[in-house]
Amino acid sequence: MSPVETALLLTAPAAVPLLVAGVYALTALRSRSPAAALTAPRRQAAAQGSVLVAEAPEPGKAPQRYPMDWAGLVSPAVILTCGSLLAADVVDDGPRTAYSGLLRADALTAWMLLVVGAVALIACGFAPVYLRGERDSGRDDERTVTGVSPLERSRERGSYHVLVQAFLGAMCLAVVTANLGVLWIAVEATTIVTAFLVGHRHTRTSVEAAWKYVVICSAGIALAFLGTVLIYYAARQAGITEAWALDWPTLVAHADRLDPAVTRLGITLIVLGFGAKAGLIPLHAWLPDAHSQAPAPVSALMSGVLLSVAFTAILRYRVIADAALGPDFTRVLLAGIALLTLALAAGLLLAQRDYKRMLAYSSMEHMSLIALATAIGSTLALSAALLHIAGHGLAKSVAFCASGRILHLTGTAKIGRVRGLLARAPATAGLFGLAVVALMAFPPFSLFASELGIARAGFAAGTALACITAAALLLVLVAFAALAARTARMLLGPGSGSPAEERPTAVWPLGLGLAACAALGVSTGPLTGLLHAAAQAIGG
Repeated sequence: MSPVETALLLTAPAAVPLLVAGVYALTALRSRSPAAALTAPRRQAAAQGSVLVAEAPEPGKAPQRYPMDWAGLVSPAVILTCGSLLAADVVDDGPRTAYSGLLRADALTAWMLLVVGAVALIACGFAPVYLRGERDSGRDDERTVTGVSPLERSRERGSYHVLVQAFLGAMCLAVVTANLGVLWIAVEATTIVTAFLVGHRHTRTSVEAAWKYVVICSAGIALAFLGTVLIYYAARQAGITEAWALDWPTLVAHADRLDPAVTRLGITLIVLGFGAKAGLIPLHAWLPDAHSQAPAPVSALMSGVLLSVAFTAILRYRVIADAALGPDFTRVLLAGIALLTLALAAGLLLAQRDYKRMLAYSSMEHMSLIALATAIGSTLALSAALLHIAGHGLAKSVAFCASGRILHLTGTAKIGRVRGLLARAPATAGLFGLAVVALMAFPPFSLFASELGIARAGFAAGTALACITAAALLLVLVAFAALAARTARMLLGPGSGSPAEERPTAVWPLGLGLAACAALGVSTGPLTGLLHAAAQAIGG
């Protein structure tokens, strides 16, 4: 592959979503102009200085359509294409760089691009149906904290797409950059963009969740910034030039020269800081509120890939820490955080009465399992962690998107008020149920294979890690029971209300996600070499 082709493949995943965001922004600006907002009767009334009442929809007239909603699928397609081409190249020929090493693709980069692209395809493919459902279900009639109805802000759907595309661009930049400073900036950019998405509906609860998200994640990202500064200081003290002091391959190559005390403090702050974005203790409290209040496709992106992208930063720093301090330091730190997070998530799942918050606490459970696999650190454990990232992203995105459809059908997020979904909306309920089954690690879904791999690696890693793994599996069983009981309560029983309309456009993205999750559970196929190479790239 030529340098120009490499630069194009590394640039496109972050640049194309930003270009699509620009197109959406221009379209939104045009729709907000006074001339574009006035229909012919309204122009005539405005010219005469009279008042025209709201136009009633004509009987039998098709509802208004927004074909630009589907333009968001361009970005996932480009991300998947670039990830596939980079995967084929880096497995055979090793890492590729562009722009003097600022952007870099190794096997982990390609794997994460594929995960981001796959989850984004589900979320962006479901978004048009979700946005239409928000209007049709009557949720647009709720008043906002500013006293303006969301119905009067219908043109803000353009800003929704702008923010989602910027969100995708920031995540891809975090994945493809080799500079740890740019990595921090990209993760911080996701906080800024998603804060507006969490509060998109402008209700009191959504605005409160957005502020909580900003405050807690800003505190976490500040800790990560301090840790990055300390690593930079240690690199400069070790004789690494200023231009390369935050270059990941350079730091890995010279990690044995870093000051142990400074590095230990820096890595601790980084794990706590990026761990906040990954939903790990102690800065985890934003996650259930933000995930439950954000639009369903945004929740799918946040839970499915944002948490994993933030944890990818921890994976990168772990390689530096293990080379500078030995593996025991990060092993103890990550194993302790993983076990505490899993215990909290399992306990809160038992008491949960909101199905979107239930899915959010399930995300904490799965991120803690990924952290435990990283603490174990063997090739098997890291391969299982990366497979778990992919499987969790696919299954959780389907679950959150389906939960958005359930919210439109029932008008409530309370588990106790939802009954007989299989009788009322069999396709949506079936997809939601299968997604929860996948999250509970039933075969043939890939989470079964990944959790089995984590368990095998943990029991083979020595007495201490074997005990921690056994405790983690007991907590997973608690979470399993909570998910199974609450999901069965929602799906089974006699249905209430008239049968719901099942649109094919609402089914195909979710069915595709579950099919991919099941396929990964049966065999990783052509991704096997990439998975093993990615595990080796992060120290297996």
